[in-house]
Amino acid sequence: MSNLLAAAAVAAEEGGHGNPLLPHASELVFGTISFAIVLILVGWKLVPQIQKTLEERTDAIEGGLKRAEEVQQEAKETLEAYKRQLAEARHDAARLREEAKEQGAQIIAEMRQEAQAEARRIVEAAHAQIEADRQQALQQLRAEIGALSVELAGRVVGESLEDSARQSRVVDRFLAELEERTRTQERISS
Repeated sequence: MSNLLAAAAVAAEEGGHGNPLLPHASELVFGTISFAIVLILVGWKLVPQIQKTLEERTDAIEGGLKRAEEVQQEAKETLEAYKRQLAEARHDAARLREEAKEQGAQIIAEMRQEAQAEARRIVEAAHAQIEADRQQALQQLRAEIGALSVELAGRVVGESLEDSARQSRVVDRFLAELEERTRTQERISS
């Protein structure tokens, strides 16, 4: 721009002939040679450096994308592995719960059986004890009734029934009659 102004000023001093927009031939040749030198230097030194930098950036970006894809793939694989492990853990937990329920039911059943067996044993022991107590009470009652019967019979008969064989026969006969009366009354009541 300054060249144009300078050329226009020179042309105006020379008398105004010539086009102010057209440069002098020496300037045109010098400008063309300078442009060619700059173009050769840029093409020879700067363009390869720019291309190298662009290729490095492209490689870095593509490598970064590849690494990002690899990391993303690894993350997906890890996520799938965790999901599988979680599913297996849930399955194992469900299996363990079922086994615990089964064991609990089995233990409860065993405890019931043991409790029922113990209850039966206690009831049988109680029945045996009751029967023994009843037999003992019956023997004591027979003895007392026998003694009372012998005394009463001795008073009625007017003789002594101190003989034990005689006492035993009298007591047995009396008890047999008493049992017979009880059975007869039970049949009549039924």
